[in-house]
Amino acid sequence: MELQILANKIREGNIRAIGKGITLIESRKPEHSQRASQLLELLLPFTGNSLRIGITGVPGVGKSTFIESFGMHLTGQGHKVAVLAVDPSSQITGGSILGDKTRMEELSRDPRAFIRPSPAGTTLGGVARRTRETMLLCEAAGYDIIIVETVGVGQSETTVASMVDFFLLLQLATAGDELQGIKKGVMELADAIVINKADIDRQKTELARQQYENALHILRPKSRNWSVPVLTVSALKGEGVPEVWEMLGRFRSAMETSGELADARKRQAVDWMWSLLMDDLKDLFLYHKEVRGIFPQIQEAVATGITTPSAASRRLLDVFCR
Repeated sequence: MELQILANKIREGNIRAIGKGITLIESRKPEHSQRASQLLELLLPFTGNSLRIGITGVPGVGKSTFIESFGMHLTGQGHKVAVLAVDPSSQITGGSILGDKTRMEELSRDPRAFIRPSPAGTTLGGVARRTRETMLLCEAAGYDIIIVETVGVGQSETTVASMVDFFLLLQLATAGDELQGIKKGVMELADAIVINKADIDRQKTELARQQYENALHILRPKSRNWSVPVLTVSALKGEGVPEVWEMLGRFRSAMETSGELADARKRQAVDWMWSLLMDDLKDLFLYHKEVRGIFPQIQEAVATGITTPSAASRRLLDVFCR
């Protein structure tokens, strides 16, 4: 009954209920996991109606500024926008600053927008551990545009592309050596490249746009129904932002007409299932009473060279499966 009330409030767009639901989903406590799953089951029939957009780029490219400008443009057109901003976690303390609401001050005050910063924790892929479930919850709450801001471009930070409909890569024209400053794998995943801060040096911006267009010609197309465009914007001044939204409209139309959007979401759902299965198996293993009892001493034995990692792994699995 309590979960049903929470689900109803989430569907009504109650901000406190949405926050409470996301906190439940993100909790690592075993007793919260089942309740989170039940909540998502209640909300599932009301999901799937949004456009999911992933945005990534090197630190300093202006992701937050672009998202705020883009989000304000969308809310001005009557859309409801949810921003799931993933902050990097300290490898030393495990903490995160979670300062995205302060960086998107204007958008955070917009009643048609919702911003939720989450720590990346130990999760690779530039996203938080439960970003996918959070997207579903926001869809059920009536947000028709979901934006996932990743922690930045890197070799392991492309997971977001496997959970969104559109993957946007933000770049700078004034950083120098543009094409060397980005991994080829990220370029291949991009559905569009947007060069931000175009107002700083328009000549360099145009040169960078031409370089990216030339580079895209030698890469295998991600889809036969979509040619990856290169756009230029000045998020600070709002220049080029409406054109980005128009481009997204063309993309959505092309993918829906060809059936690629539906097929991609089916694949994503299956990948999601396997990801959660592996995650849950890891938790089951680490919370197993007998495994927890011998884990510290086995870990110490590996650290001091008394046993090998492979032998330690087999011993722990033997205890788990006993």
